[in-house]
Amino acid sequence: MADLPGYARLTEAGLILHLRVTPNAGRDAIEGVEVRDDGTSVLRVRVAAVPDRGKANAAVIALLTKALGVPKSALTLIHGDTSRFKAILVAGSAADLQQRLAALDCGIATK
Repeated sequence: MADLPGYARLTEAGLILHLRVTPNAGRDAIEGVEVRDDGTSVLRVRVAAVPDRGKANAAVIALLTKALGVPKSALTLIHGDTSRFKAILVAGSAADLQQRLAALDCGIATK
């Protein structure tokens, strides 16, 4: 199995993605990987939705659902409900999720 990018971690429940979300952006997009000052990596995501009553979180889930090709029910926000830094659990088999993540990585740039 291939190595995972720094913003992703496999667990027994599935794949955890660490995100930095920019709400109220001009468009919905996965921009790429950002290495933070502390050395950790996050996946940069922009959504047009406002950060009000979970609208931005719902837009992030919808964007990841489409990008990864998984059902909405497979994604769960596990950390960062009101923060820009979020952790999303993607439920599924490790091999399948790694393939989907590799396909996602091919379409984004490292920043």
